[in-house]
Amino acid sequence: MVKGGVTVREVVFGLLRDVGLTTIFGNPGSTELPMFRDFPADFRYVLGLQESVVVAMADGFAQARGTAAFVNLHSAIGVGHAVGSVFTA
Repeated sequence: MVKGGVTVREVVFGLLRDVGLTTIFGNPGSTELPMFRDFPADFRYVLGLQESVVVAMADGFAQARGTAAFVNLHSAIGVGHAVGSVFTA
């Protein structure tokens, strides 16, 4: 925690919690490691082995529940791999 304030990580988890997005689908890279430190107990992380599959899983989850879904991908290349699934979601 930042002295006298909150971290971006804390704000993001708080926002996701507030809007009911406590299931996160992802294929993380090394830049996402700080997010996993003390991962909140009320969240669930669904790991996929390829980015486009992760987006498809989140899309199916969202359609089945009638809500939005949150996807966490590694920057640049990860997003590039997922573009086809994002387009069809």
